Amino acid sequence: MQNKHTSGFRPALRIYVDRKKSTLRGHEQHRTKNSLRDVILGGQDGLVNMLGIALGIVAAGGSNHVLVVTGIAAAITESLSMGAVAYTSFGSERDFYLAEKNTEQNEISFQPDEEREEIRVIYAAKGFSGQLLDEVVSTITSNRETWVNTMMDEELHVQPVEERSLLHSAMIVTFATFVGHLIPLSPFFVVAGAPAIVSAIALSAVTLFGVGVYSAKTLIGDWRKIGLQMVAIGLGAAALGFLIGLLLHSATT
Repeated sequence: MQNKHTSGFRPALRIYVDRKKSTLRGHEQHRTKNSLRDVILGGQDGLVNMLGIALGIVAAGGSNHVLVVTGIAAAITESLSMGAVAYTSFGSERDFYLAEKNTEQNEISFQPDEEREEIRVIYAAKGFSGQLLDEVVSTITSNRETWVNTMMDEELHVQPVEERSLLHSAMIVTFATFVGHLIPLSPFFVVAGAPAIVSAIALSAVTLFGVGVYSAKTLIGDWRKIGLQMVAIGLGAAALGFLIGLLLHSATT
């Protein structure tokens, strides 16, 4: 027969487990927001790259036809390249997780007492004590998979990366990079010369500012500050392309 002190431990442990599941669902929700990171990564790269190419070609005296053909070729090759880089880069996160998980599994196998004590320290820091802390430690360490996953989450603070997630990110980066190229390139399909340049810069600035605002509203930060930062970084990088084009044009004339 349980006394009045012991009977309260199980419900309290159940409440904690429910909260833990809610936290894990929160991690899943945060991972879905990584799509914004992928869009910004690909879109900003494509836009800045194409704007720099356009300004550089115009500064070097290139024709509108050359610019459009070069822009389309750059959009295709850069998009595929960025998608591949994104896949390998995010894949390294997956490999890191698997390597760390293997390390934790070995430590639990060969140093179970030390690893059990780490669980105790982690949950003691969360406010658990006495028999309730013993219950938490016993429950977690009674299942090897739960034990390993808890160490990965609570000690190392890393989350698994699925193959499907890698492909999804790579596809988003590829598409965003291609669209990013088309934004500053689109005016040159209609007009040429100074009107096309002004339109490309204005369209790029508005897009960069909009992305910064959306990022701030979706995540955190002042939308005006982040929007202007995006514009400054993007147009600043494109300006370098323009200056390089001027230098090359001057050197060859």
